[in-house]
Amino acid sequence: MSTISIILPAKNEAQALVELLPRLRAAQPDAEIIVVDDGSTDATRSLCAQQGVICLSSPYSMGNGAAIKRGARAARGEILVFMDADGQHDPALIARLLARLDEGYDMVVGARGRDGQANLHRGVANGLYNRIASWVTGHRIADLTSGFRAVRADKFREFLHLLPNGFSYPTTITMAFFRSAYTVAYEPIPVYRRVGTSSHIRPFKDGVRFLLIIFKIATLYSPLKLFVPASFLFFVLGAGYYAYTYMTMGRFTNMSTLLLSAAVIVFLIGLVSEQITALVYSRRSD
Repeated sequence: MSTISIILPAKNEAQALVELLPRLRAAQPDAEIIVVDDGSTDATRSLCAQQGVICLSSPYSMGNGAAIKRGARAARGEILVFMDADGQHDPALIARLLARLDEGYDMVVGARGRDGQANLHRGVANGLYNRIASWVTGHRIADLTSGFRAVRADKFREFLHLLPNGFSYPTTITMAFFRSAYTVAYEPIPVYRRVGTSSHIRPFKDGVRFLLIIFKIATLYSPLKLFVPASFLFFVLGAGYYAYTYMTMGRFTNMSTLLLSAAVIVFLIGLVSEQITALVYSRRSD
């Protein structure tokens, strides 16, 4: 039977951990439980000591992705289970993820339904993320950004160097697994209201975050799917503008030259990016 490590990135989540840690121990009594304290200023550290679970503390916040990486490096289990420390995920559902993993999958993700989204804004954004990622990979992705997942430790650690320290670690690891032909399954799960302060909508910051994730999805998996349409757009604009200026002025203008040159340059950058991506995801023979 595979050993299990449960990793919870936490920043000032002591209020939720008071109830969550005993429930985790009851649901998975043989599992290693690791709380990664990401610079918390509350009682997270002392609470972990009282509950007898491992606490990896940082003197300052480094981000959710950094906490995930620190926990994955320290974990001793053959299977890693990641879940939020804010009480949104039911520890009893871990068994469902592990059961799907036993069917032969390399990673199983807890997929939230529409009623599991924090608010309408995030629900719409996550739905768009899922559609874009499904188009890029050619696989149906039910929940790209879920933080509740079970994964085989050896395969997860292959991609630690790719994971960002901040947001979107779920996006990165999901795309990495699909790119490397590792099997991924989605298990529908309910999500509960988080304990403590609710997050707020930040239109500008979340809008920039949304654009970054879209570009990251494309460039992580298949850069040509981003660069070829962009190159084609420049080509059409350049050819169209040249046709217009030739018919009206009988000239080939600098703007047409610029647009057509941009089409070639963007396409070549896409080719180079595709080769770099292939090298990044190639597995070492050793």
